[in-house]
Amino acid sequence: MTLEPLLDASPAIQVHVATVIPAALLGAFILLHRKGTPLHRLLGKIWMALMVVTAATSFFIHEIKMFFGFSPIHLLSAATIFGAWQAIAAARRHDVATHRRIVRSIYFGGIIIAGGFTLVPGRIMNEVVFSGHDMVALVFGLLVAGAAAAIVLSARVQRAA
Repeated sequence: MTLEPLLDASPAIQVHVATVIPAALLGAFILLHRKGTPLHRLLGKIWMALMVVTAATSFFIHEIKMFFGFSPIHLLSAATIFGAWQAIAAARRHDVATHRRIVRSIYFGGIIIAGGFTLVPGRIMNEVVFSGHDMVALVFGLLVAGAAAAIVLSARVQRAA
């Protein structure tokens, strides 16, 4: 692991990483712990702010230029910003089921899926995390994809039961 590629990156990428890493960790903590408490509300506000900043900074990152300088990953960023607004509105309405669904979707799409794309060979975070060991990156990516699939299937089985 080396931070050199990240330190050489643009300020937008550095801010993006500086907000997404704590968002990933904090989000996992919030999802795994008791809901509705004052701590949940406080950490949820912090997490939501981190996610909005992370999503907003992505619009200044143009490494994959597919559509006028943007890529499909930017659609996840737009969905994250819109979803954050919806999740906050649902929480204020005390619509817990909608709030839960949206927050889980934001975490899954904004952290797991988008984060997975940053680890593919040739991307900065691949160099940071794997220092050019592409086979390790491939195995790690397959493990993350398997874990994500297990989470999705688990949620579907719970809903069906």
